[in-house]
Amino acid sequence: MDRQELLGKIEILRSMMTNAAIHEPLISPNIQHMSHHLDQLLNQYERLIR
Repeated sequence: MDRQELLGKIEILRSMMTNAAIHEPLISPNIQHMSHHLDQLLNQYERLIR
């Protein structure tokens, strides 16, 4: 996955998580899952730019 594709996925997931947080508590399994996935993408991005 290239840098632009990864940034796109990060932005989409951030937006989805923000929208979900409006309707669900932050401790909901759905938001926790998205947060974990976002962490993985951010870690992958950090490794890519080093």
